[in-house]
Amino acid sequence: MLYILAEALDFPGILNLFRYITFRSGAAVITALAIGLVIGPRMISWLRLKQGKGQPIREDGPASHLLTKRGTPTMGGLMILISLTISTLLWMNLENPFVWACLFVTLGFGAIGFSDDYSKVSKGSHKGVSGRTRLLLEFIIAGIACWAITDVTDTRLYFPFTNFGLDLGPFYILFAAFIVTGFGNAVNLTDGLDGLATMPVIIAALTFALIAYLVGNIRFSDYLGINFVNGAGDLTVFLGALIGACLAFLWYNAPPAAVFMGDTGSLALGGALGSVAVVTNHEIVLILVGGLFVLETVSVIVQVASFKLTGKRVFKMAPIHHHFEQLGWPESTVVIRFWIVSIVLALAGLATLKLR
Repeated sequence: MLYILAEALDFPGILNLFRYITFRSGAAVITALAIGLVIGPRMISWLRLKQGKGQPIREDGPASHLLTKRGTPTMGGLMILISLTISTLLWMNLENPFVWACLFVTLGFGAIGFSDDYSKVSKGSHKGVSGRTRLLLEFIIAGIACWAITDVTDTRLYFPFTNFGLDLGPFYILFAAFIVTGFGNAVNLTDGLDGLATMPVIIAALTFALIAYLVGNIRFSDYLGINFVNGAGDLTVFLGALIGACLAFLWYNAPPAAVFMGDTGSLALGGALGSVAVVTNHEIVLILVGGLFVLETVSVIVQVASFKLTGKRVFKMAPIHHHFEQLGWPESTVVIRFWIVSIVLALAGLATLKLR
């Protein structure tokens, strides 16, 4: 919005800063952070008032959670979505279709997550909207966004460490929608401990903010040998707003959490990262950078498959962060060590940019 205004005025004086993605990205971080910190206390009080007993705790989860997390309100993802949306609209180039596509996925997935959270709270049960319904709605939203994205870009799947791009044609939209939907649910599965999902999302967003900036700059992309996507650089602003919003939420989600993001936040954040990966043609790199989320998802799949086929469990409890809790690791130890894993994976993902 401010970019369009500055452009209409021909960027006079200090408004010339609005030409630069780096300035608008930094401003988006600060704006989202400030909004989140300001609305946080009232939002938490409102959620606590409306929900009463807070988020229903799974009876089959770690026993300690029944004591330490009972009564904590959920749907804190609304704080993230409000901060993210306002900051993005304020600092983005409103004519950029990629940002609109990513916002569409983020808010669409957030709405699905909100419906699920609301169903759980209103019923007083951890069972919300059916899994099939959720997945179908997510895939439709992701499919529409990916169709809009490929209408501007191409349908090739690029492989790390090479310059090779495999043209999937119309099947690319299905593949891209699967990536977006899958990553949304991967972050959702990871959101089980205070701060566990939020910081890895911030780390992945920082990584992809750099990737988006490089992919959207023809000189840098040519030097690095990566596919140039005109307009992808503005996603740095979107990711800056996402980072600021997550930092504000983490302020209130730090142990002991005053609020949980719920599916409202986790599905939205995962969908946002997935859609950015599609725009930048770095879907495979997302699997590496977001390897922690992938590991959490795989642990659930392995656990369910093993139990159904053999009647035995591979892990003491899934997702895998609960396995380590059952081994006796304190919650804070699990969270911080998983953060470290996320940092290492992010660095590995960045290494793919030049190793081509």
